[in-house]
Amino acid sequence: MSASVLVIGASYGVAAHSAGLVWWQIVAIATVVLAGSSEFVFVGIIAAGGAPLLAALAGLLVNTRNFGYGLSVGRHLGGGLPLAIGAHFINDETAVVAASESDSRRARAVFFLCGAGILISWPLGSVLGAAIGDVVASPESLGLDAAFPALLAALALPALRDRRTLAAAVVGGAIAVSATPFLPAGLPILVSLVGLVVVEVVRRRRAPSADPIPNDGATDLVSRGAR
Repeated sequence: MSASVLVIGASYGVAAHSAGLVWWQIVAIATVVLAGSSEFVFVGIIAAGGAPLLAALAGLLVNTRNFGYGLSVGRHLGGGLPLAIGAHFINDETAVVAASESDSRRARAVFFLCGAGILISWPLGSVLGAAIGDVVASPESLGLDAAFPALLAALALPALRDRRTLAAAVVGGAIAVSATPFLPAGLPILVSLVGLVVVEVVRRRRAPSADPIPNDGATDLVSRGAR
């Protein structure tokens, strides 16, 4: 996985270099933010001539998806310093690998191992991308832009064996694809997440109550007579 993230980081480095950022800015963003989607959104807005403040706000908005990831993996992180470090490690990849583990101790271990690997490989990849930015005009020319969705698809496929997970993926994917022509990059994912939450709330409200019917005296007499 770290090798895949290295390639994606190189794609970000190339894009950031093309947008006019210098190498130390590229590495600083990769290390501090550590969230690929937000960084690509930030760089895309800068490249299009947008204000840095607007780009930063757009990146923060896209990164709100980590709130949902935090709800999923937060119970494995404990408290204090591990929780603070773990909060910085939360991203698409670490959330997926932790969610795939049923044992809490193992989930915690793979989460931090994956997070540490990304903390190294993502900035390193961005350095490589910045270095080759003068040679490669855009990541699309080498197919680097396809590495990110390919990695996420590979991580998600094993979880689709569960029917409820598959149904959620189909519905969420349909919502995201439908919203893509109308929203900036990254926001369709948030819309699909909100849509899935609404669907789940409606489903639970419409589900029949599982509570047993109270057995009063009259009902008990009827059941005895029937026997």
